[in-house]
Amino acid sequence: MSQQQQPARDESFRDSIATVDKQGKRIWVYPKKPSGKFYRWRTWVSWGLLALLFAGPFIRIGGEPLLMVNILERRFVIFGQTFWPQDIHLFVLAFITGIVFIALFTVVFGRLFCGWVCPQTIFMEMVFRKIEYAIEGDWKQQQALNKAPWTTQKVVKKTAKHVIFFAIAFLIGNTFLAYIIGSDALIETVTSPPAEHLGGFIAMVVFSLAFYGVFAFMREQVCTTVCPYGRLQGVLLDRKSVVIAYDHERGEQRAKFRKGEDRGAVGKGDCIDCKACVHVCPTGIDIRNGTQLECVNCTACIDACDHMMEGVGLPKGLIRYASESEIADKQPFHFTTRMKAYSAVLAVLVGVMVTLVVTRTEVEATVLRTPGMLFQEQEDGRISNLYTYKVVNKTNHDMPIEFRLMDLPGEVKLVGRDVELERAKLAEGELFIVLDRDQLQGMKTKVKVGVYSGEELIEEVSTSFVGPMGG
Repeated sequence: MSQQQQPARDESFRDSIATVDKQGKRIWVYPKKPSGKFYRWRTWVSWGLLALLFAGPFIRIGGEPLLMVNILERRFVIFGQTFWPQDIHLFVLAFITGIVFIALFTVVFGRLFCGWVCPQTIFMEMVFRKIEYAIEGDWKQQQALNKAPWTTQKVVKKTAKHVIFFAIAFLIGNTFLAYIIGSDALIETVTSPPAEHLGGFIAMVVFSLAFYGVFAFMREQVCTTVCPYGRLQGVLLDRKSVVIAYDHERGEQRAKFRKGEDRGAVGKGDCIDCKACVHVCPTGIDIRNGTQLECVNCTACIDACDHMMEGVGLPKGLIRYASESEIADKQPFHFTTRMKAYSAVLAVLVGVMVTLVVTRTEVEATVLRTPGMLFQEQEDGRISNLYTYKVVNKTNHDMPIEFRLMDLPGEVKLVGRDVELERAKLAEGELFIVLDRDQLQGMKTKVKVGVYSGEELIEEVSTSFVGPMGG
């Protein structure tokens, strides 16, 4: 049957999400246990990412953790490099770069991140769902158990499942807390009486309850209702974006399989309407209706459909990674103008970001002449100017600071005590620069001031020195 002869499709399913009925009540999803090539690949990727996640706080690079986001102390460690609020421009640029990357990634590959890398999907499908299958059985057994009256067996299974769920949530909560306060502080909090670290103990309980609630009860609602990414992809995807797609050109018209029948001769497509793709979907949608915001690109429907196609002797790939243009227009994938534009912007942002990180100094200093102050003539005939200085320490250790002239003979005199620059702190004060008259070059002379810690030059700043006309 040609596309023009096909009856208009019912699109009313798009008026509501698949997990809520017409009365607004939640429809609990019981996905069938998935299996297949893509599920195995996702499992391997998930184990690797989980191992990295739980080991992350304990991995050290140069004595610093692999990753730490200590909001309380405003200290951020990324791949062993410590960043402070003084590096706010880097965080802003990183945020913009991330937004552009997400946009580009979605334009090209759809919601691939959600199915393969997102922590919500990994924990739900590869940890909590597997435990549920092991204790309560596959989808039919779970449905029967929930409908059954409360017996000893049901109480034991439900209790065991939720105890294990909370134990894993407690482990996840502690891991995320370690990324905030550091693994050493976490170990101290865990091994000490709760009364000594009441704040940390409360934080652990809150984190654990939050994760337990998400994975035991909210589940797919996080992806379909809370996470904005599903709605965001609606404005980013186009017909050339690669998504998990049902080949409607090949699959329609749907009809049950009959052995020995020539489906093409009787106007039937390759879809045998077995609903295997629907049964395995963790968000309860029918992928044959097209791209939907609930789809997290988990590939379970691909494996289920391929298994059925193989069983009835039809070609695999009825559901696959493909674009609408590839399916409807038979056009191979290629980079569009929009993709190229996003890529160019992303390349520029990444280049700027890398440059700023590589050239980032451990200490940032400014030395400026004090406004409204004229030069002063010393008793020995030399000329002095008063300056204000500000020095920011971006390292994780304290350091003594000394100012020296770089290009001219002269003297730097601090007003007050020597500078002891604490980690992630700002030191500011005043100093005099004193030069001989014969070093002056007119009314304004450029001078370079070196900022030293011991004998190490850690920063160099330029300023101007004002003297009398004619030197």
